[in-house]
Amino acid sequence: MIVIDAENVVVGRMAAAVAKLLLKGESVNIVNAEKAVISGEPKVNVTKYRTRRLQKDRANPEHSPYISRRPDLFVKRIIRGMLPYKRSRGKRAFKNLKVYMGVPEGIEAKGQKMEFKKRDKVNARMLSISELCRKLGYTGYTG
Repeated sequence: MIVIDAENVVVGRMAAAVAKLLLKGESVNIVNAEKAVISGEPKVNVTKYRTRRLQKDRANPEHSPYISRRPDLFVKRIIRGMLPYKRSRGKRAFKNLKVYMGVPEGIEAKGQKMEFKKRDKVNARMLSISELCRKLGYTGYTG
């Protein structure tokens, strides 16, 4: 089992590496998912995800794509997009992924840790997952 601390890590780079590990058969736990960051202009990212959330299938709105506002599920969805999740191999890989907000008790002691390059807060062209989810309407706990 591999434990990844997502604090100040660019979520796309982390997701690509995690998808690769999952396809190899590893079990991956991501902690502090709400503290991961999306690089780019914050206003552009917010409008992009806001319009994507509002897309509806006019014939049957229940068949529309669903993007969660909860930070842990938001990160999980990003990783799912990098897996062949409609095939059996991708489904098996996706079941080995666990994403947590904060750090649950006992998870930090288990498994090997994996480090990613952290972004410094000096750069203004980034947005944390918790800030993005708040702007999309999330009102719950964000660490």
